[in-house]
Amino acid sequence: MATPEAGPRPGGRSGHGRVPTAPDPLPIPVVDNHTHLDIARDGEEPADVADTVAKAAAVGVDRLVQIGCDLPGARFTAEVVDKHPEVLGGVALHPNEAPRLAEAGSLDAAYREIEELAAHPRIRVIGETGLDYFRTGPDGVGVQQDSFRWHIDVAKRLGKALQIHDRDAHDDVLRILAEEGAPERTVMHCFSGDVGIARQCVERGYFLSFAGTVTFKNARSLRDALAVTPLEQVLVETDAPYLTPAPWRGATNAPYLVPLTVRVMAGVMGVAVPILCEALSANSERVYGPW
Repeated sequence: MATPEAGPRPGGRSGHGRVPTAPDPLPIPVVDNHTHLDIARDGEEPADVADTVAKAAAVGVDRLVQIGCDLPGARFTAEVVDKHPEVLGGVALHPNEAPRLAEAGSLDAAYREIEELAAHPRIRVIGETGLDYFRTGPDGVGVQQDSFRWHIDVAKRLGKALQIHDRDAHDDVLRILAEEGAPERTVMHCFSGDVGIARQCVERGYFLSFAGTVTFKNARSLRDALAVTPLEQVLVETDAPYLTPAPWRGATNAPYLVPLTVRVMAGVMGVAVPILCEALSANSERVYGPW
């Protein structure tokens, strides 16, 4: 999950409050492998899940992975995956949640509930977990790292995939994964590293998931990282309702906008759109299993 983007936005031209038009459908269906159907941006109503699923399917995004990264979101996720066969789920405590819960004395109870929810057969992901040094100060680093280690252990014990949030913490994320031993299926959600980090992740067998940020004009280093990612290790996501791809940067994101990101990714990787779509679909089912 990302907070609203830092820096200037296009405001009234294509910013928050304007609804993007649907892109042309993809030739082969793909998966939005990280979205937040439970989160609404300030001043907006929560999206209707059935409507969101239908709009995505209409443009070739026929499967979603809903991520609940606090207790209310995790409970919501467990309910949604039972009602909507197009949706699988992930549950965890976001890196910024762990210090807050620890300070309140409720972290252990939250861990227990997350592990209980994660046992659901349609919850296929432990995540998003990881480290976020952007929004949590030095006092919270130790709790974040302990929480990350706990989530890694749960993913391995339950046989679930792991989705990682990494913000301004690349070295520590890779170090802790090496120390603990990463699960067999590990996804770097909303990949934000450079070519060097991408190469390390690829060598370790991790999957790199790219969001709308890869379409931004100032994201040259991110596109360079995508260019060295093999087809068999790449995924796509929205991280909705944030990180809307160009030309709608700043507007509210949703799974139906995935085709905009996919087409940019295909250009960067030098492959035809149908070939990339096939890889994205196959990789998603390798990570999460069949829907």
